Amino acid sequence: MIKLIFKASLIILLCTSTFLAKAQLGYDYAQYDVGGAIGMDYPVSTDVFKSLKTTPSAHFNFTYNQTPYVNYVFEGQFGRLKAGNELTGYGRMFENHFTAFALKVQLQAGELIDYSQSNITNAFKNFYLSTGIGYIVNHIVVKTPDKSLPPGFMLGGDNNSQIPFVPLRVGYEFKFFNEYNEPSVKIDLGYQYNVILDDNLDGYIAGNHNDIFSQLTLGVKFAIGGVTSYRKKISY
Repeated sequence: MIKLIFKASLIILLCTSTFLAKAQLGYDYAQYDVGGAIGMDYPVSTDVFKSLKTTPSAHFNFTYNQTPYVNYVFEGQFGRLKAGNELTGYGRMFENHFTAFALKVQLQAGELIDYSQSNITNAFKNFYLSTGIGYIVNHIVVKTPDKSLPPGFMLGGDNNSQIPFVPLRVGYEFKFFNEYNEPSVKIDLGYQYNVILDDNLDGYIAGNHNDIFSQLTLGVKFAIGGVTSYRKKISY
């Protein structure tokens, strides 16, 4: 009799465990991601004539996912910015080899909407907005004199500077799921608008506005562990 009760209890326990495991499919996600990206950078607002010159940058990031749709991203990047033409805009021209770091919070639409009712809202759930605080280290390797000034005179500005900035980002995250229906790989397409809290991104200080540059990036992130569950199903 005792053996029969034990066997019955064991079967019930196994069935319950299997049911609970299956019930979590589609709800689980990894709390940590690592990734990288490539970017095309453009000086939106500087003290240099805006010739259409885009330059590359490389990005590396570590992400803590509070939920699948609320993410805290630490990013490091390095790249180049350049603009100007010796024949226009007082002959000003610059090239900046920079390194930058940023801590950002990212909010995806899936945190706020019910995406289980239609394909449209399900597709919309991966759009996100992001902002935070950053720090950029500038190294100006090319800077021409202002031709409007007498020979020997230079505009103010440092060739080497360290400046905080505010990143403002909008993007979309394509999620790819593994055999356990967890988002394991993410392709990120984003546009970032970086507001520099100074006027020295280009090595010139002229005018009354701070400098701004933008970035169009394409990246990939990989889930690396800390699996936990979300309150609603992630994949539909």
